[in-house]
Amino acid sequence: MPSRNQMGPQALGSALDHTENHSMPIKIAMIGAGSIGFTRKLMHDILAVPELADTHFAFMDINASNLDMVMQLAQRDIDANGLPAAITPTTDRREAITDADYVISVVRQGGLDAFQLDIDIPLKYGIDQCVGDTICAGGIMYGQRTIPALLDVCEDIRAVAKPDALFLNYSNPMAMNIWACNQYGGVPTVGLCHGVQGGHWQIASCIEHWAKKEGLIAADAMVHRNEVDIICAGINHQTWYIQVQWRGMDMAPRLLELFEAHPEYPTTEKLRIDMIRRFGYYTTESNGHVSEYVPWYRKRPDEINDWIDLSRWINGETGGYLRVCTEGRNWFETDFPNWMKQEPPTIAPDKRSEEHGSYIIEGLETGRPYRGHFNMINQGHITNLPDGCCIEIPGYVDKNGINMPVVGDLPLACAATCAASVQVQRMAVEAAVHGDVTLLKQAMLHDPLTAAVCNPEEIWQMTDEMLVAQARWLPQYQEHIPAAQARLAEAERNNTRAQLREGWKGAARLHTKSVAEMAQDKAAATMNAAAADKGEMTKEPA
Repeated sequence: MPSRNQMGPQALGSALDHTENHSMPIKIAMIGAGSIGFTRKLMHDILAVPELADTHFAFMDINASNLDMVMQLAQRDIDANGLPAAITPTTDRREAITDADYVISVVRQGGLDAFQLDIDIPLKYGIDQCVGDTICAGGIMYGQRTIPALLDVCEDIRAVAKPDALFLNYSNPMAMNIWACNQYGGVPTVGLCHGVQGGHWQIASCIEHWAKKEGLIAADAMVHRNEVDIICAGINHQTWYIQVQWRGMDMAPRLLELFEAHPEYPTTEKLRIDMIRRFGYYTTESNGHVSEYVPWYRKRPDEINDWIDLSRWINGETGGYLRVCTEGRNWFETDFPNWMKQEPPTIAPDKRSEEHGSYIIEGLETGRPYRGHFNMINQGHITNLPDGCCIEIPGYVDKNGINMPVVGDLPLACAATCAASVQVQRMAVEAAVHGDVTLLKQAMLHDPLTAAVCNPEEIWQMTDEMLVAQARWLPQYQEHIPAAQARLAEAERNNTRAQLREGWKGAARLHTKSVAEMAQDKAAATMNAAAADKGEMTKEPA
């Protein structure tokens, strides 16, 4: 019988022998399980499937303290729901992966310390990022740290996991990671993100408001996203809703009108609405995410606030995701005893999140069909993006495996924007795998926002500074760090160092609250801490 890890032009494998007769519990290794939000959410989702209630989870994280706290919460949840599932916590990655049927990565390589450098060093060169985890200067460096770690995970999967084990990755930068794991890791790897679902809900909300005004639905009616048929295609965080239908009507040409008439989105999604105006199509991800992937909206500090909104970090706040992750982690570690006193959540099918992971596993294990949007390697699926790059398109899962249909051409402007990012990703992946400083600098040079803000010498110096600052998480660059230090020192001596904005906090940076400040609204602090984040690095830095 063919195995799950066989890949063809439109498919990833098939179901395995053990799915024919689910007599043995499956084992799922979760790498980076000290994640506050993702670990419990994904575990709850999986255990909500009756056939998967006896799953054996291996929780792995190098941060033993955070791992223990998450373990205590997860075990309490299992016990309170009377489920036969088991959890084995470990700080040994290979032990966690041994005999695993599935491996899930939620790691943040370098943790919040490295994340801080991804935001703060580019700011000195005028690069104002909201998230910094996909491309732009922060995302490129995040890939340099994460790709070697995930390739180590792949090595363990090849060595000790089940022969047909599937790697499900939630770690960013998604496209670079999936590209590297499939090309260099020798393990079938699928990338999972919830950006398509988020935009899908926004489109449904726009249709709902419009339909009520038109008298097509009752004033108290709601439009669920499942009532709106979409095809979304592109690359992770830059996918495009190229088909949108509701009640047999083609809604894609109406989206600009619908978004402009919405009571909230003209304030919170200014940039994305402008892109509908220019492109004709709506793009996934938040206003803040999208703002740092293109060269137009964050290059002039005095214009940044024209395009963002500070009601939520995700709408464009400078370093917004870093702030909420820092606050969430600090609050969780401080308030953990109170979390254990809370009523355990009910684990049930109607409580599942919209994260794809549990549905993929359910489809492969039970044969129940599932349609989602997954990150896979392009093999003729999007015909005007390069084969071999990582794309995000609709996919179908059942006992026959994960099957990806051919989408065809993207609209030309959408394809052009994606293609610019793809070339940056290609260079960044190759640089990360081979420890190539020149290629890393060339990736930075071609990044759309970085290039819009910095000249070549500034980009060269910024990259050296980021290499030196993050050296302990970059094993592949160790032999190059002394030369980078020397170049920075020479530029300083010769007064040729780029003119830096020392101390500049960005155009829209908010204060990171202390634990004492968060304690003034404990409910909000707890909600933030429980939101999705990624775990710590998978191994201690050298």
